[in-house]
This record gives sequence, C-alpha cells and structure tokens, in this order.
Amino acid sequence: MPQVAVVTFDGFNELDSFIASAIINRCRKDGLEAFITTPTPVVTSMNGVEVTGQRPMSFVAEADVVLIGSGVQAREIAADDEMLARLVLDPSRQLIGSQCSGALVLAAHGTLGAMPACTDIKTRPFLEARGVKVLDVPFHAEGNIATAGGCLASQYLAAWTITKILGEDAARAVIDYVAPYGENEETVERAMRAISETPAMVAGP
Repeated sequence: MPQVAVVTFDGFNELDSFIASAIINRCRKDGLEAFITTPTPVVTSMNGVEVTGQRPMSFVAEADVVLIGSGVQAREIAADDEMLARLVLDPSRQLIGSQCSGALVLAAHGTLGAMPACTDIKTRPFLEARGVKVLDVPFHAEGNIATAGGCLASQYLAAWTITKILGEDAARAVIDYVAPYGENEETVERAMRAISETPAMVAGP
C-alpha cells in the first residue's frame, strides 16, 4: 500500500496539513494512505492546536510520497541543518511535494534544484533570495516534484498525488466528493487543469 508522509512541523498551518491528508485518505480503500508525520511526538499549530503525530520523521525515508507542509517557523526550519538532515528524500523513487512555505524547506534541502516553485505571498521574497523563480500560479510540477501555493491549493497537491499513484479517475472522484455542493464539476475541472498545466509527469512509485 503506497504511503504518504505529510510532514508537519511546530507552527504548522492546519489547512495545509489537514486538507491534503484528509483528501488523500479518501483513497484508503484503494490502497493509498496519508499520515501526519512530525519531528516530535506532539506539534502545535500556528493557532495553538496540538496534534499527536501519526508517524515519526524516520517514516519520511520509507514513504512513497512526502508532502512538506507550511507554517510560521518555515524560515527557522530551513536554517536548521539538523532538521533538514532528518528529511531523507529520494525523488528518483518518491513523489515529493511542498505546500506554501514548505517550498522554502525544499529549497534549503536542495531538492528543488533549478526548478521554479509556487508558494505563498509572504514566503515569496525568501525563496527569491535563494535564487528560486517563483511562479504566479497555484501549482507546478516537474517529474516527481511538485509545489503548491496558497492554503486551498493543498487540494491540488492531493489531486496530483492521487493521480500519480491511482490515476486521474480516482483523483476526479475524490475531488468531486469533497467539492462544494453544486460546484462539483467546476471544482473537479479546475483541480485537474491546475495539475495538468505543467510539464509531463513521470510515472510515480
């Protein structure tokens, strides 16, 4: 069963971690499962919500998909060599994605390389200071690496993950299920358009 590590640090944005994991876990019956993955047993969100991690950081190395969540401590994490060393990533066999300021962590980790990225408006100048080209779109993927910008773009990161692992039909079904009632078709088409308007994606794990 393919497993997803939704990496969630102290100061995390609830929307970014929970939306992606909840949407992906709609596919549990089809063999795809996401876990909130944390560096400490308990992390506290930017709004004071305490969450017990479902998996430790060591899970990152074995996961098939790793999604780096955002939060108010992203700059500190990006400057923490010890924390970055705990992110054992391998884009040759893993799907790797970031949400909002999670792109800053991926850039500091070296995973982004020369790839342009999507992020939130507050993180943009810090990414650009690292030489990363920031795109004015909510989602961008190249091969097995993706970035999403804006809290509600987490649905695109989830749709991309599901599409890569289970196929487009599975992603469409899940987005249709969680879409605002009466806006199902437009929500599905917007999500699929967002994740398809990028260079061709290579096969997932």
